[in-house]
Amino acid sequence: MSSLPPIFLDLAVILVTAGVITVVFKWLKQPLVLGYIVAGFFIGPYFPWFPGVADDSNIHVWSDIGIVFLMFALGLEFSIKKLKKVGSTGAITALTELFFMFLIGSSVGRILGWGGMDCIFLGCMLSISSTTIIIKSFDDLKLKQQKFTGTVTAVLVVEDIIAVLLLVLLSTISVSSHFNGGELGMSLVKLVFFLIVWFTFGIYLIPTFLKWMRRHMTEETLCIVAVGLCFAMVVMASYAGFSAALGAFVMGAILAETIEADTIHRIITPIKNLFGAVFFVSVGMLVDPQILVKYIVPILVIAITVIVFKSTAATAGVLLSGKPARTAIQSGFCFCQIGEFSFIIAGLGLSFHVINPDLYPIIVSVSILTTFVTPYMIKAATPFYNNVYLRFPQGWRMALDRYSSQAKSSGHEITVRKFLKRHLTAVLLYGTVLAALFVISMSFLKPFLNATFVTASGSASVWGNIIGMAVTLTIMAPFLWAIAVKNVNKERIKRLLATYEYSRAVVFPVLLLRYFIAVFFVGLVIGGYIHLAVGFILVLAVFAFMVIRFSRRANRFYHRIENRFVSNFNQRQAQQSFKIPASLEKNFYMEHVRLTQFSEFVGCRLCDSGFRQNYGINVVSIERGEHIYDLPDKDTILMPQDRLTVIGNEEQIAKFRAAVEVESEMLIHDHSDNELNIYRLEVKEDSALSGTDIIRSEFQRKYHAMVIAIERGKDYMLNPPANAVFTVGDVVWLVSPDELSLSAFEKH
Repeated sequence: MSSLPPIFLDLAVILVTAGVITVVFKWLKQPLVLGYIVAGFFIGPYFPWFPGVADDSNIHVWSDIGIVFLMFALGLEFSIKKLKKVGSTGAITALTELFFMFLIGSSVGRILGWGGMDCIFLGCMLSISSTTIIIKSFDDLKLKQQKFTGTVTAVLVVEDIIAVLLLVLLSTISVSSHFNGGELGMSLVKLVFFLIVWFTFGIYLIPTFLKWMRRHMTEETLCIVAVGLCFAMVVMASYAGFSAALGAFVMGAILAETIEADTIHRIITPIKNLFGAVFFVSVGMLVDPQILVKYIVPILVIAITVIVFKSTAATAGVLLSGKPARTAIQSGFCFCQIGEFSFIIAGLGLSFHVINPDLYPIIVSVSILTTFVTPYMIKAATPFYNNVYLRFPQGWRMALDRYSSQAKSSGHEITVRKFLKRHLTAVLLYGTVLAALFVISMSFLKPFLNATFVTASGSASVWGNIIGMAVTLTIMAPFLWAIAVKNVNKERIKRLLATYEYSRAVVFPVLLLRYFIAVFFVGLVIGGYIHLAVGFILVLAVFAFMVIRFSRRANRFYHRIENRFVSNFNQRQAQQSFKIPASLEKNFYMEHVRLTQFSEFVGCRLCDSGFRQNYGINVVSIERGEHIYDLPDKDTILMPQDRLTVIGNEEQIAKFRAAVEVESEMLIHDHSDNELNIYRLEVKEDSALSGTDIIRSEFQRKYHAMVIAIERGKDYMLNPPANAVFTVGDVVWLVSPDELSLSAFEKH
């Protein structure tokens, strides 16, 4: 027998063990992620009484793939529009949690007698929560559609961005033993630059590509395309110096804005579950009982610190952002663990030999302990609010309620803020696009032209540089126009300057900044290709800028680009029956709910369902196959797999979803107790069946039996017609769920 590669044996051990143990955990009504970790402990190197993994390196590769799919699925459930709504909440909460947990974590390290670098790394590791564990807990607890999960997701995204910056900062400290603010600032600029470029070009190109492919796409090809795009972004992120997880999340977020998002999420879910299981099992394999015994006190102290203070810091951060107390407690209780980024930070410290080697298994153990606690903390949030928070002094609760609902700005401040937001957003967005186009031009177009247009002496030809400059400026022209001219409404600016005395200090610097950036990029391109004197560059730059300033063609071309981008960005929302007004968005939501075959409402008329009376929701449309019924008639019968579009508040939709999206307790049902019995009956000369057809024989009514075949000599009729006549010598085959006596048929 030929020998198999070790990966086959390892996967067999991992998946069989994980399958058996997770079934036990499901029977015990425990989160499956905990079962995966226990399975990893059993097959790990520290549990010798069970078959183990032969090649750890392969398993780590598969677990990395698991992180990619987990983050890709998270991105598919993410919405840039939702992040925009809770963006300040995510930033304030993440920064608050980072500040307090770094102080508390480093202080705990000093109390335990650890060195300075150990304390710094510990504070950073305790500051970052586990996206995969929280999202997996939401899946297991069926909480993904709750309102507070959007806040949690926004905080996790900001935390992941902070984690990337922490890696740069810690790398700098590890090498030079001092803080390098310049390098950290450049890393932040680099991160923002690539995120804007990826989202801008991704949302402009990918939905258009999928729309073009839609007619020829099946579930199989859509799965291949989606996974291919995911890994392409992973590779791009890696080349840019970022983590694979960030690239997977970005591509998921881009695809989340397409109308294929729901289908993609459904078809990649089994892949995510498979590789995600390998990831969590690989985490469990790192559990060392000897380390647990040796460092049991530090492990328990750090774990309790994470559970108590991290949840408290996150809750405080959400409260500071202006969210209600209930949302703050529900969100804050999710951040009670550390995870994959903490492992990466610990691994970084080990690679630079600046931390104690035992710190890594300690952090893994703390992560596992806090992972066990996470689902219970999430479930405990609502009881804590009802039984503890509501018993706080009434003055405290009233003060928090006033803080979360008070108006934050006057009319003047709001107007100026809108002006700043509109124009600075244009500067950031279009400036990033122009920078990306310049980098592409210098990296690819210029070398190509220099290699194509070569002088006799072997140097680059002037004509090649002129062509490159012209092509680059032509491509940049719409965005140069946008950064200099778009939204510069003279009448509106005059009213702003006339109404508010101090507006000049804001308006003129912002407009000058936009013009300066446009001129700067024109000069940068000319200088990059021709290398003329600075004065001549500025003259040409101003001239080119004036041409672009009044170019109607650039105006029209830019608007076509913008309209395509906006159309792609709103593609998924355009599939809704209508858009809820902004004044109602805070209290009401439009959600899609799938009616499963196990729901009690299958077969009911809409008017008899009691949806509005019992759940407070309205059904605005029903999608059935390829047909969409807007404002369905009250006599419409609800069918399995109907996709209902409903409107209601958070609690109403959550209650309604639990009653409609009902899943069977058993995936596969055993019908062996209801098997049909098959009978053989021969038509003899004295039989009453001779000369009688199937209808007049009344097998169905009298005996609860059905004729499925008639043998006549060497011929037979399968599923014979109802007017088939029995003749002498026929062999009749019947089925019935009842126990029948052949004598009853013979006397028929």
